[in-house]
Amino acid sequence: MATVELTRDNFEETVTGSGIVLIDFWAAWCGPCRMFSPVYEEAAERHPDIVFGKVDTEAQPTVTGAFRISSIPTLVAVRDRTVLYAQPGALPPPALEQFIGRIRAVDMTDVRRKASGSAGAN
Repeated sequence: MATVELTRDNFEETVTGSGIVLIDFWAAWCGPCRMFSPVYEEAAERHPDIVFGKVDTEAQPTVTGAFRISSIPTLVAVRDRTVLYAQPGALPPPALEQFIGRIRAVDMTDVRRKASGSAGAN
């Protein structure tokens, strides 16, 4: 599956309508972003059940600001509408594959239980 360009118009629908969404925050002027792009595109082809989104930080300042992106590339993982990971830096292919495996392995029932338990902890 090809990557999806995410904009403020399709972002919410894409993230809430899919199980696992990986988001690459990038810019055309960013050298590491350009190096990471083919790695990300190849992973998208290998994992058609995951949405691989790309946010052009220059063209989408609203989305970029909502995630408080201050360094690019930044990779964000969302699963079942929950942000599980947000980290700047380009990953080499083996590290991206390990990362995808870790996101798949997350026990979302446990994540939701912990999130609801911490909400009332004030």
